[in-house]
Amino acid sequence: MAQTEPNLDHDISWFLLPSYWAKMVVALISFLCFANSYDGDFVFDDSEAIINNKDLRAETPLGDLWYHDFWGSKLSSNTSHKSYRPLTVLTFRINYLLAGGFYPVGFHVINIILHCTISVLMIDVFSILLGGLQFSNKGRRLNLAPKSSLLAALLFAVHPVHTECVAGIVGRADLLCALFFLLSFLGYCKAFRENKEGHTFSILWVLVSVILGAIAMLCKEQGITILGLNAVFDALVINKINLLELIQKLLHKDKLLENAGQLRKGLLFRITLLMSGGASILYIRWRIMGTGPPAFTEVDNPASFADSLFVRAINYNYYYSLNAWLLLCPWWLCFDWSMGCIPLIKSVSDWRIIALAALWFCLIGLICQALCSEDSHKRRILTLGLGFLIIPFLPASNLFFRVGFVIAERVIYLPSIGYCILFTYGFSLLSKQAKKKKILAVAVLGILLINVMRCTFRSSQWRSEEQLFRSALSVCPLNAKVHYNVGKNLADKGNQSAAIKYYREAVRLNPKYVHAMNNLGNILKERNELHEAEELLSLAVQIQPDFAAAWMNLGIVQNSLRRFEEAEQSYWTAIKHRKKYPDCYYNLGRLYADLNRHIDALNAWRNATVLKPEHSLAWNNMIILLDNTGNLAQAEAVGREALELIPNDHSLMFSLANVLGKSQKYKESEALFLKAIKANPNAASYHGNLAVLYHRWGNLDLAKKHYEVSLKLDPMAPGTKENYNLLRRKLEQLQKKGGA
Repeated sequence: MAQTEPNLDHDISWFLLPSYWAKMVVALISFLCFANSYDGDFVFDDSEAIINNKDLRAETPLGDLWYHDFWGSKLSSNTSHKSYRPLTVLTFRINYLLAGGFYPVGFHVINIILHCTISVLMIDVFSILLGGLQFSNKGRRLNLAPKSSLLAALLFAVHPVHTECVAGIVGRADLLCALFFLLSFLGYCKAFRENKEGHTFSILWVLVSVILGAIAMLCKEQGITILGLNAVFDALVINKINLLELIQKLLHKDKLLENAGQLRKGLLFRITLLMSGGASILYIRWRIMGTGPPAFTEVDNPASFADSLFVRAINYNYYYSLNAWLLLCPWWLCFDWSMGCIPLIKSVSDWRIIALAALWFCLIGLICQALCSEDSHKRRILTLGLGFLIIPFLPASNLFFRVGFVIAERVIYLPSIGYCILFTYGFSLLSKQAKKKKILAVAVLGILLINVMRCTFRSSQWRSEEQLFRSALSVCPLNAKVHYNVGKNLADKGNQSAAIKYYREAVRLNPKYVHAMNNLGNILKERNELHEAEELLSLAVQIQPDFAAAWMNLGIVQNSLRRFEEAEQSYWTAIKHRKKYPDCYYNLGRLYADLNRHIDALNAWRNATVLKPEHSLAWNNMIILLDNTGNLAQAEAVGREALELIPNDHSLMFSLANVLGKSQKYKESEALFLKAIKANPNAASYHGNLAVLYHRWGNLDLAKKHYEVSLKLDPMAPGTKENYNLLRRKLEQLQKKGGA
């Protein structure tokens, strides 16, 4: 494909590096930007997508990945997110198996390597998009814009908006999608070869490109858009179609025959292959996913729930302008932009309308230039730039279906390719006009340096949830979810007083935020502020009647207030909405035990252990209840069953040791007590009860030793001091008898 167009690099005062060195520089700089995230924690969505995702575990059949969504739920379920990314989940599973558990370092390292690889591939992609597709006499593809492609690749490599994809492990979906997206594009370019008669194309490489596009989609949904971009590239670069002329000819029916020339060289056949491949992929995905749409709520995407078409349209366009701003000025970045972070625009008097006007003014200007410019080089670059900016963004635009977010920085990873094309082309135009080209080059170097620093700083914020959540407070102070997450992080660290403050603020900002109400109610319950806890939890279940966790917590509060009938009803309501709810069965058992309904309590705890065999508390309560009611043989059987399932649980060892001691199986009881003490040496009750065993058994010196250890650990241990005094008197009596 010979090019007679001007060289984009001609007026750029920029580095000219050999291809190998250019790729090394891009790889190194992209690595430096995000290297400090390598030892970060699992944060935010990582918990649900990785730690709580059973699809990563070896016991889950590999085949299940093809029928589950990204979070491990069945795609056919009404509660499924419908995000179908089995290949991404497969890489998480491989990470988990190789590391032998949930160790985040391996996950982070793979993300960093993927971004470096993608950034290096961008040099080849940008060399085609900016310089065209041309081959040497030996058939090797030429890089006609080495300076421009290096600049564009560097811009992509260091863009701060990519931090979420690289430093957040869940962002691997975007990285893998981008990798196969680019490989599909490069594969499509590889389909074309020059010869004496013009050029030919390889059907095989077109099919390879379609397959790579399908793989990209199996990593993340955006991947399918590469097939549309390949078609646009074919029309503009391979067939050199002038879109404006084509539109004009289509409007004149008497000139339709001339249009056949525009579809020469197999364009129609190749586009048919691309469209057929894309339609087949979407159909298969639709069949696997099921016909139901994902179940999003108003807090996820409030504009999509607005009754007015005007309000929906104006807010969607405002979101587009904010995405564009994040590409232009990625300074204010946030892990979550929902829940009041961006209040809805409800009238044309809102000053934010200016952002919409600015966006469309720029877009229309660029589109006019892309269509109407007499410079074919300019038309091609602007059209491709706009294509790569807009087409990959379409799945996140709300135009075809509702999405589950307001703004998500991760979805800009692919559209940023278009931004880098437009930025680089704009820089070349400025360089052409500028008298002091070196000053302009220094300014661009400054932008790159600032972006590197911003990436490094932002990556450090993604290293822990505390830093990530707090970083969002200054960006989105009206976002209830930000306050909720800060509060949850504090509560997990035991700082309940500070957590209450943030939970209250989350509820104030969003009075229907049931999860914040539930967590706040839980803390108040633990602080014995039962009446306020009951009010909050009651309100939560009124707002969301199927909120099982809130029903269970309400039952716990009602039980503490000794309103047993209401508590029982709340527990059963929770189980009605979540049939497999072991914790609720456990709390129901505690209620029945308080009411001396021993058989009901045992049945409830047995249900908890059936649903969750490692539920230590339920096993323990069964053993203790059977022990206290004199059913020692049954208590022993339950204890042995529990220890087979949870062999290293010291509390179970302790409970079973007590039962065995009462059954006069002293040797076995002693062994379990000693094993429990080895696992938890600072438990005063363990030493105290072992001392009682020795006391009964007649090993008085050992009994004395463990009584003393127990009292040292807990001087106020109930019963231990009395037993110790009894032992001392007995020892004194024995000494007197011995002396006599």
